[in-house]
Amino acid sequence: MKEILGKQTMLELYGCKKTLLNNKAFIEDTMLQAAKAAKATIIEHYFHQFSPYGISGTVVIAESHINIHTWPEYDFAAIDIFTCSQQMDDEKACTFLKEAFEAAESISQTYKRGSMAHIKKVRDSQILHHHQ
Repeated sequence: MKEILGKQTMLELYGCKKTLLNNKAFIEDTMLQAAKAAKATIIEHYFHQFSPYGISGTVVIAESHINIHTWPEYDFAAIDIFTCSQQMDDEKACTFLKEAFEAAESISQTYKRGSMAHIKKVRDSQILHHHQ
């Protein structure tokens, strides 16, 4: 039995090139390329440009999703990569994105999501309470 259902990597990119962070076509293309670099299966994607600046977008992948939100006024991008796949390489996507946005610095943290032990514990507790 697997230990977790998925993992979520949160990537913060600092000191990015401002013009790239407000270029919807560039961001869309870059996020799709990052999904491919991670060996994810792209299902659908959507990106929205805010006024006066900033872009949010999602790439829905068979393995889950990759999201971005940019703050060009702060040279910053926040990216979330969620995967249920052991084969998907989120680290490759992170490296690709740091280089593509020409980030001066990056910080990433990965979290385990959906503890199977906790799911079993809650289910067992519900069954026990149901039978009382």
